[in-house]
Amino acid sequence: MKHFLQLLGKSLLIPIAVLPIAGLLLRLSAEDMLDIPLFQASGVILSNMDVLIAIGIAMGLSKTKDKGIPALTGYLAITILKEGLGIMNQDLDMSVFGGVIAGLAAAFIYNRFHDTRLPSMFSFFGGEKFPLTMIVLLMIPAAGLFSIVWPYAQAAIDTFSQTLVGLGAFGVFVFGFLNRFLLPFGLHHVMNTYVYFGLGRYQTVSGETVTGEITRFLNGDPTAGYFLGGFFITMIFGIPAIALAISRAAKKRKKETKALMSSGAATSMITGITEPIEFTFLFTSPLLYFLHSVYTGLAGAVLCMLRIRHGFSWGAGAIDYLLNLNLSDRGLWIIPVGLLFFALYYVTFYFIITKRNIPLIGREQDALEANTSHPSMAHGILHHIGGPENVLSCDNCMTRLRLKLRDASLADEAMLKDLGAHGVVKIDQHHIQIVIGTKAGNVKKEMETIIEQLPPDEK
Repeated sequence: MKHFLQLLGKSLLIPIAVLPIAGLLLRLSAEDMLDIPLFQASGVILSNMDVLIAIGIAMGLSKTKDKGIPALTGYLAITILKEGLGIMNQDLDMSVFGGVIAGLAAAFIYNRFHDTRLPSMFSFFGGEKFPLTMIVLLMIPAAGLFSIVWPYAQAAIDTFSQTLVGLGAFGVFVFGFLNRFLLPFGLHHVMNTYVYFGLGRYQTVSGETVTGEITRFLNGDPTAGYFLGGFFITMIFGIPAIALAISRAAKKRKKETKALMSSGAATSMITGITEPIEFTFLFTSPLLYFLHSVYTGLAGAVLCMLRIRHGFSWGAGAIDYLLNLNLSDRGLWIIPVGLLFFALYYVTFYFIITKRNIPLIGREQDALEANTSHPSMAHGILHHIGGPENVLSCDNCMTRLRLKLRDASLADEAMLKDLGAHGVVKIDQHHIQIVIGTKAGNVKKEMETIIEQLPPDEK
């Protein structure tokens, strides 16, 4: 189940990859900025997240390298589901949950039927194209079923949403804490998807109903943003403070440590990607990561209590902060509050690192020799996970390699970190994740090229 949820979380990142450009264009072209109506067409992306999620899940969970047919299967699944629900009951809207259900159904149908052989007269419709037929036959009765079941599920979801929002600052704290706490397990995207794209409802000036904190905030909902604002403090102030504390506490390789921490801090401030810094202390000191999770929740709760409301399209970096400032309530107050959290983060982390003598980068008891025996990170990673012949499959998300190995115990965590990995997560006897930052996609492609060049008897 944990492995499945991690694959689901990775699949949800596929549609999320389009959010930065969509959010930037939507804001830049708004009336209070550049006022370019044509560019407002990018807003259709946020309005159709259920379709993108269905396609992303179908692609991510399909057991094939060619993702074209799985993507089409996912599109057919969500399109038929939405149309069927509209025919049965025009008031029903499954939002992102419809995308998740349709995507799961599409992935199941594709994996189950893509090798189906039909009689010669129907052979054109067989093989990889057969799931296109099967998904239509499945989703029509599925739409009928959900037209009966979903009103009850929707009532339960609305109750949960109202309860979460009704908790006020404590509800915001819980979400912020779990957002960081679940990150090492790759499960935070599952929770984020609901809050970002399913929590709450708002009717725009044009009469369209939108859901989710991100979508509602960007469409002008005056109640949206309280679950988002705290992440600006974590990304712009908290992570850089952690990086500074680790740099100042370093005893060895100070220049190297400073360079790595500066790069990670800049990545967090600009793009909102925090894993390069977080994985430098996550496994070495769970206490520090627990405090980081608490501080993230606390940042959101403090902003909520101060009635400071802000939001983002993706990432909670400095660019999102500036572009969306006009939509915020008291958004400038995030800066002084953020400076206070910067001090809290820095003092706490520096004190714990030095007093408990935590062996973070630059403080290792016995520094490992520089790993320069491989011409590239891809070669080095393959060498330290048991060789190319130990790899059954290779995939990636924004910052991690997700590998299925014949024997995960062959992976040398120490040598992988020496090679430049920020962290290694061993899921079970076959699955591991290697956190290497935003270059994960390029490294994955190079690894696949190396594996493909192996003689057939070694694959």
